[in-house]
Amino acid sequence: MKILLKILLFIEIGILGTGIYLKSTNHIKGEFIIGIGVLLLAFILMPLFVYHRYKGKDLTKYSFKNMQGPENKQE
Repeated sequence: MKILLKILLFIEIGILGTGIYLKSTNHIKGEFIIGIGVLLLAFILMPLFVYHRYKGKDLTKYSFKNMQGPENKQE
């Protein structure tokens, strides 16, 4: 998983770099490639990274069940 994340990160940097270069040369597809790169970053790379980092850890301390709010105060 760690190697997959590194490979995807380098591909992502390549896609964004290519899109920025094409946009600077006023190519028609420059903004499209940047958009595809951002979507891949947001919907593929980030969820895989979060899954990899929190796999096997106890996340119950972050749930709303354990949070204590203010007491019901009547004014």
